[in-house]
Amino acid sequence: MELKLPVLGENITQGTVTKVLVKAGDTIAKGQNILEMETDKAVLEVPASEAGVVMSVLIKAGDTVKVGGPILVLGGAGAAKAAAPAPVAAAPAAAAPTAAPAAASKSPVPAAASAPAAMAAPAAAPVAAPARSVSAAPSVRLFAREIGIEVGTVPGSGPGGRISVEDVKKYAKALNTSRPAGGGAGAAPQPLPDFSKWGTVRREPMNNVRRKTAEHLSYAWQSVPHVTQFDKADITELEKLRKRFTNDKRKLSITPFLIKVVAAAMKQFPQFNTSVDMATNEVIYKSYVNIGVAVDTDRGLIVPVLKNVEQKTIMQISDELTAMAERARTKKTTLDEMSGGCFTISNLGGIGGTFFTPIVNAPEVAILGVSRGVMEPVYMENQFVPRLLLPLSLSYDHRIIDGADGARFVRWVADAIQQPFLMDLEK
Repeated sequence: MELKLPVLGENITQGTVTKVLVKAGDTIAKGQNILEMETDKAVLEVPASEAGVVMSVLIKAGDTVKVGGPILVLGGAGAAKAAAPAPVAAAPAAAAPTAAPAAASKSPVPAAASAPAAMAAPAAAPVAAPARSVSAAPSVRLFAREIGIEVGTVPGSGPGGRISVEDVKKYAKALNTSRPAGGGAGAAPQPLPDFSKWGTVRREPMNNVRRKTAEHLSYAWQSVPHVTQFDKADITELEKLRKRFTNDKRKLSITPFLIKVVAAAMKQFPQFNTSVDMATNEVIYKSYVNIGVAVDTDRGLIVPVLKNVEQKTIMQISDELTAMAERARTKKTTLDEMSGGCFTISNLGGIGGTFFTPIVNAPEVAILGVSRGVMEPVYMENQFVPRLLLPLSLSYDHRIIDGADGARFVRWVADAIQQPFLMDLEK
């Protein structure tokens, strides 16, 4: 039998093989790790779904493999047992072509409007497939729900008509491309000129992280009406406090303070801890506070998420953030650490700059950009005095957050970090 690449996680459709852990002739057990793969979110170890003897290895380091793609040929008792039901499973597969082409109803579901599209509409919209009992992994069903697709209408391309994430994406794309022009979808990409006419060029494929970042941020930019609010916070006293608790064992940065303050602000302004479901015209309010922090790596931007930060001390947040950033840079971030965010902080202060306009990390509704603190003259008590001011850039989703609320939120954050004497680093 062929062992195929299993579902690796929510919204993950493929990965790049970084290391093959077995070779032809090896006897493997069910659950034994057989290869390592780098996805757009993390580096994962892939376990064997069945036991047996490796007859041949179908992939090598550097290959890109899609979920459901073959990776090993397995022989032995375990493989024979697993292969036995195959003829029965093949029957529904034959019916798959009758399930209808990739779908769209005459009046598309509202949620499809939020999916990015970049192709002109075809001459005729495909006909929607009727709902049916389907075979799909929980992660595939969750993905379909999140983008407003009824999984029972999606034709599956896997064994027995099993539906993959790629099938759901093709279905959603068909919904988008079947719309009349002017429906709000993204503009069609323009062809590029031949750059080699003006000199030597080279092409390099995007790595998984860069590709996913490009896809996700394009979607966020097209689907979220952005507004960015700018402000400055006086961190003169906070900087003194930070330096007092920084030592050789713990290099305390300003980010843990910001995380703690933002978590408190999200309790004061609950609309910042929501997601917008346009499929049902509902707002999802969250009782937990998970904050993602953008980490610059050699592969691109990684955003690990610190969970339940409102329950942690500033010191605990600092230690956890340091460990997570190190795992991100060494490709050890887990899928769990990359999911569940409610709000994102992007701190570019270590590099420089004044203000910038960060893109909301959908389905979150806000992101705080932090630039480098600068000494400026501030008029206090009838005189100008030098104060360290921190530029803040708050981008938010205008569908749920009004401009006045955006200004109040960033002002609340600025006021809070200007009063470090109210902070207890151990509480």
